[in-house]
Amino acid sequence: MIRVDAIWLATEPLDMRAGTDTVLARVVKVFGAARPHHAYLFANKNGTRMKVLVYDGLGIWLAARRLNRGRFVWTDGTSAITVCLNAEQLQALVTGLPWKTLATDHVIAVL
Repeated sequence: MIRVDAIWLATEPLDMRAGTDTVLARVVKVFGAARPHHAYLFANKNGTRMKVLVYDGLGIWLAARRLNRGRFVWTDGTSAITVCLNAEQLQALVTGLPWKTLATDHVIAVL
């Protein structure tokens, strides 16, 4: 239903009360622009909630996810303010698994 060609993770936390316009403004600030068929992921400070904004070329989709137990494995933001993910890393991230261990060539590089 929604085509996503690129997945971007913001390392700085987002206030989860933010609505579509606020999240879109953050995307433009952090990533420079909202590009068609790109997904932009943000987490709260505790890492228990996530918002995903997708621009499909016609409109904006905003989804939220909350973990009942545990935390999302987020990046610490020391190396970059944004991180590009592949589909497998996204799947691991939204289920609360350590996505950083999944490299694009399926090599485990981080424990």
